[in-house]
Amino acid sequence: MALGNDAAVQTMRRRTRVLQVDASKIGHFVFDDHQQSFLGNWKIQLFEDSPDAANVLEAASQLRDSDLPVAFPTETVYGLGADATRSSAVRGIYNAKQRPLDNPLIIHVSSLSQLRNLLIPSNPTAPSLNSPQDTVPEIYHPLISRFWPGPLTILIPLPIPSPLAPEVTTSLPTVAVRMPSSPLALALIQLAGVPLAAPSANASSRPSPTTAAHVLHDLSGSIDLILDGGPCTVGVESTVVDGLTSPPVILRPGGVSIGMLRDCPGWEDVRVAYNDGAESGVPRAPGMKYKHYSPNAKVLLFHGQWDATLVKGRPTGGSIGVLRTKTWNVGHLRMNLQSSKDTGISEPNGHPYLRNRNSHQTRESLAGRTEIEDIRQQSSLSSGSSAQLYQVYLGDEPEQIMTDLWTIGLGPDTADIARGLFSALRELDQKGVDIICVEGINDNEGDAAAAVMNRLRKAAEAEINL
Repeated sequence: MALGNDAAVQTMRRRTRVLQVDASKIGHFVFDDHQQSFLGNWKIQLFEDSPDAANVLEAASQLRDSDLPVAFPTETVYGLGADATRSSAVRGIYNAKQRPLDNPLIIHVSSLSQLRNLLIPSNPTAPSLNSPQDTVPEIYHPLISRFWPGPLTILIPLPIPSPLAPEVTTSLPTVAVRMPSSPLALALIQLAGVPLAAPSANASSRPSPTTAAHVLHDLSGSIDLILDGGPCTVGVESTVVDGLTSPPVILRPGGVSIGMLRDCPGWEDVRVAYNDGAESGVPRAPGMKYKHYSPNAKVLLFHGQWDATLVKGRPTGGSIGVLRTKTWNVGHLRMNLQSSKDTGISEPNGHPYLRNRNSHQTRESLAGRTEIEDIRQQSSLSSGSSAQLYQVYLGDEPEQIMTDLWTIGLGPDTADIARGLFSALRELDQKGVDIICVEGINDNEGDAAAAVMNRLRKAAEAEINL
């Protein structure tokens, strides 16, 4: 269950500030022992008189000294961070997101030393990764060496007593941990001096945020501070793995694929242990139990071509969103369109037409290849609105319905699809569409394909195979 209304009312009274940060203007990373790696000991030497450094210091101070969570970018999505060792701080995350209390959190660390201090709080020195005294389970050593810092989360047994707030792990005997590769995130954690519990910085169940604007849209008034470090580079959350079982398993697909994991010693037989739908019972990791990533619009996930006659339950006159990936272009939508007599648009050779209201063209053919097939290349979500608006006519006269159709093309590259997925869902939602039809991809097409399809299946109300 979510937190009570009193806590929600308190968080809604805040004024949310957005502070711009260019990671390259924060300072120099200084590594010990010439390792030049975040896996070893390191510190950050801040630039003097740098507004960017001052903004990160302010956020770090808030995380260390108050119970107010801070939103910040990682390479995957924006996170909502709080000191993972204090219950009052962690509860601030649940309050702001209205997150169910039985949904565990991932903690983010800036070094292996910080992680080991959590596992053995009384140990003043950190052994090397391959030392026999190392308390990080050996099964994870090859993964840490290859993927950290990066989009990989591992499940670690909790020490007894645990230095972490119980709200982080709920009733689980393990904690999910990762080291982000974002320089801004690493600097923030290091300067705060505490591990950060940090789920995605969105309202619970909404599409994850990949820009500061997404965070502000969901959490304005619920949090005090957002660090704006620009758009995230990966776009989907981290892969979560459990190496404490035999064979090891993937609990959530993400930025590290099953093929990449199987290249690591001890992980050759890693299995899939997640369900693309919501799961019952106590979740073993974040993102497993509840429906996630959902816009307000009804999402229909398609495999193969799309036919508008399959779009059921749309209110008369409502609008449609279409999210294209590998193969769909406007010509491939193959809708049963009829032109209206009062538009002046004709239908030579029986081919249906639609009108692009974003251009000076009066009509475009859906039958053959035309210039509208190039629209799929105009999908840069980082350079403003990418949605193309068309006015279409569904059904047969006199029962014909005029409908707005918004379409976004993410292009054929799996990494681009992953990077732009949440942003596209949010953009179509903001256009006020009633239904979003999404072209699915093959789960094995590229390193992030399984993560893309997992997020879409959790967001979708129906999956349609044609």
